[in-house]
Amino acid sequence: MSSSKVIGQVLILFFIIVIGYIARKTEIIKENMNKGLSEMLLKVTLPCLIISSFNISYSKDAASNAFKLLLYSTLIHFGLFFVSDIFYKKYDKQVRSVLRYATVFSNCGFMGIPVIESLYGKEGVFYTSIFNIPFNILIWVLGVYLFLGKSDLKTLRKAIINPGLIATIIGFLMFVFSLKFPEPILKTFESVGSMTTPLSMLVIGSMIAQMPLKELFMSKNIYYYSFIRLIIIPIFILYVLGFFKVKGMLLGIPVLITAMPAAANTAVFAEIYNGDTAIASKCVLISTLFSIITIPLILMLLK
Repeated sequence: MSSSKVIGQVLILFFIIVIGYIARKTEIIKENMNKGLSEMLLKVTLPCLIISSFNISYSKDAASNAFKLLLYSTLIHFGLFFVSDIFYKKYDKQVRSVLRYATVFSNCGFMGIPVIESLYGKEGVFYTSIFNIPFNILIWVLGVYLFLGKSDLKTLRKAIINPGLIATIIGFLMFVFSLKFPEPILKTFESVGSMTTPLSMLVIGSMIAQMPLKELFMSKNIYYYSFIRLIIIPIFILYVLGFFKVKGMLLGIPVLITAMPAAANTAVFAEIYNGDTAIASKCVLISTLFSIITIPLILMLLK
């Protein structure tokens, strides 16, 4: 993809975010609508997008690439789990657990998949869905461990009933066995799934509009975290994979997914497992805001 097209795609996403921001400020998007729209994205439009992206013919190359991305993702998550402890040693336990969680787990679905789709199309969504499988499982193992010091294995069932993971499993089985949905059903999935990118960007714009900006921008530790999350990690992944001659989408997807802001569920985990919820919310909101600037910069390095 040419540099001008990449910039154009990013600008489209940015302009939709601006529309979401204006819609929230003018009360077109009401205060209580973000939660419902977010659930619609995570439980309806995103699973439909994932399933429709698996409507490709099985090939050894595609299966091989999927396996490689699954391996890369697993190694990246475990690597960040261990390295993140070094980044935040000076912070107390409640803050450190939040910062480590937000470093290990990026917003790979809600924001990552729409960005990848805008750049790589349905094939990119297919591979990103595979790349995100470890995320959906490890948040209940490594993620819980960061807050409790142990894994709450009972919560693994939540990973199994996650709509995104279920959609990925259904799509992957259809891919492996070369099964196809009837055309009307496939078109339904495609139509509903096509709402994911614009809807997610509108919600992000609405979230940014709700930020208490003065308070948010006074948190120095969030700047430090955001620099690691949005700049250091994706650049490191870029050069490590580049060293091993990884190219194309196999390079672009890991780099871009690790360039995403903090996972949207960071604040939820902090609330459930007694982390610092104020820091968690700031991590999500500030890193999301900064990512509008940093993602194009990472894309320039990829090109």
